[in-house]
Amino acid sequence: MTEGASKKKAATLLISCPDSKGLVAQVTGFIQRHGGNVLGLEQHVDSRDGVFFMRIEWDLDGFGVPTERLNEEFGAELGTPLQMDWRLHFSDEVPRMALFVSKQSHCLYDILARCQSGEWNVELPLIVSNHPNLEPVARNLGIDYHCIPIDRSNKREQEQKQIELLREKNIDFIVLARYMQIVSGEFIDEFPDRIINIHHSFLPAFPGARPYHSAHDRGVKIIGATSHYVTADLDAGPIIEQDVVHVSHSDSVRDLVRKGRDLEKVVLSRAIWLHLNRKLLVWRNRTVVFA
Repeated sequence: MTEGASKKKAATLLISCPDSKGLVAQVTGFIQRHGGNVLGLEQHVDSRDGVFFMRIEWDLDGFGVPTERLNEEFGAELGTPLQMDWRLHFSDEVPRMALFVSKQSHCLYDILARCQSGEWNVELPLIVSNHPNLEPVARNLGIDYHCIPIDRSNKREQEQKQIELLREKNIDFIVLARYMQIVSGEFIDEFPDRIINIHHSFLPAFPGARPYHSAHDRGVKIIGATSHYVTADLDAGPIIEQDVVHVSHSDSVRDLVRKGRDLEKVVLSRAIWLHLNRKLLVWRNRTVVFA
């Protein structure tokens, strides 16, 4: 739940459209005409492409348009005439998240702690894995765990099982918490801009299965982590969050792995938080991140 909407029901509108004069005034005017009170507003103009981006949140107490008609009313008054792409969200919505894991548990434990502590306004009904190793973790917390092994011979069939399971559980978005499988384009098409991955490097440096060993061999002074939305282009989707940590010649490979995993947890959690709080807009292969 967004900070501004923590006490009262609020609406959040995410907009992208061709830039033109008066867009902020028109959107805020729509809210004012219907009796809304703006709680927060952020906007950005991409001058190169001539695109306007906006995130606006307002209090729905006494608002003149019922929530079930708000999307239609906004579209008729502003959205369609101004060629907007828009998404409308309400603060009492609780997104449903699925986690995909393999054998590494550091990101899983961090996410579970944030969910259990109430830090995030999210439901976690499902964990999917291609290995059975982490099932006891899910079982101890009463979370459904489904082990669906995947190899080259059964990938399409097994991914279809995953998709059916996600539909059955009404999942809104997916987090690949060190899930060591490449998801197919067909799978991604089911959840566009709704699959978040964590990558164990400051992309695009040192890709592959042993990034910390490669970094150690090169004597790097920083290592990083990158969280991004998944697209059909491997590890090339819109970047949500990145960070780095300094290392030195005295650090061993084990030190790099430890520092890298700590960073992966934080970067992934930041990306999830931004997604949950409707702080992201995807434009082409980039993100606009509203603070």
